[in-house]
Amino acid sequence: MLAQPDARAAAALLALTAAFAAVVALLPWPAGRITLGAAVGAVAGASLLVDLGYPGPYRLPAFWLPFEWLALLGLLFRAVRGLSDRRVGPVGGLLGLAAVLLPLRFSLRTPQGGAAWSVVGVLLSLLPLLGVAGAALYLRVLDARRERAVARARREQRLEVARGLHDFVAHEITGIVLEAQAGQLPDQEPGETAALLRRLEEAGLRALDSMDEMVGALREPGGEGGRDGRSDPPDREERADGATTRRLGLADLPELVTRFGATGAGGTAGVPRATAELAPETAGRLSAEAEATAYAVVLEALTNIRRHAPQATEVTVRVAPGTDGTVELTVTDDGGPSRRPLLRRRPGAGGTGLAGLTARAAAHGGSLTAGPGTPAGWRVSCSLPGR
Repeated sequence: MLAQPDARAAAALLALTAAFAAVVALLPWPAGRITLGAAVGAVAGASLLVDLGYPGPYRLPAFWLPFEWLALLGLLFRAVRGLSDRRVGPVGGLLGLAAVLLPLRFSLRTPQGGAAWSVVGVLLSLLPLLGVAGAALYLRVLDARRERAVARARREQRLEVARGLHDFVAHEITGIVLEAQAGQLPDQEPGETAALLRRLEEAGLRALDSMDEMVGALREPGGEGGRDGRSDPPDREERADGATTRRLGLADLPELVTRFGATGAGGTAGVPRATAELAPETAGRLSAEAEATAYAVVLEALTNIRRHAPQATEVTVRVAPGTDGTVELTVTDDGGPSRRPLLRRRPGAGGTGLAGLTARAAAHGGSLTAGPGTPAGWRVSCSLPGR
């Protein structure tokens, strides 16, 4: 603070204040341990101190004031857009106060400098100040929406990968484990070992294919639509590496059920009789996404039969038209002599498959229920509305 109204010292003070504000406004923050909030607060505090203590010639600030004012507006924009919710209010308010009171530097200590013009300057500075703050606040809202959208997309991607691991890879791994356990049973026929190894190889390759597709989905997308600019057909989706994979649906259920019956449940009861009954009128009734959900429901139900009812002798998958254009899907098993699980239950494992599929069915406007069958066994029912 100056004791005498020395023009050169006053000019140096104004120049340093304006230069300090401009440098802070142009530098990237954070810089080392100094955060944007600390730097902006220092500039606002310095500007307010000069306003209160400037004793120099009243005409001298007119040269430096525009530079400092523009720097304060730039800092206000960066602070409102970039600071955390906890700091944006105090720091932004301090900056706004410094920018509004800057014209009072003419007359706060020297009334002869024209108090009326200083007040006019304060009023005129409000409009651009509010404009800058409003623009920064608007961009802050857009940034927050974008961050939420990215977080939501990442969460959905993780859920999609988890779904793929559970629906497809876990199904094949469960089959591999049960086949390996069945291979340890005594009195194996000479040709059964070779057939068992062949089924293990096929299940392992299917699991690898499923993991390859999930890894491809995690890669950076190459663009929208197909490589020629056209969108993929409804029953197909393009992977990130350019390869096109077909969504599994109702038409793939007979192959799935046949494969399940061929590999068996791995229990001592032998290979269960697995049948698929698909009504022809259900073809094309569901959307591609709903058909993928229906396929996942059957896959999960068959996996649970392998895990929890390895001695089941009868497994039936039925797809029939329902009322009001719906498609009714049921998977039943007779439970066999005992529903004692063949697989040892791992701590924290299981319990999420049907819950996740219930949510997926509800997302399509359908429903899924699971419970004891009649007179025995287990029954999984899913109802999906037609398109």
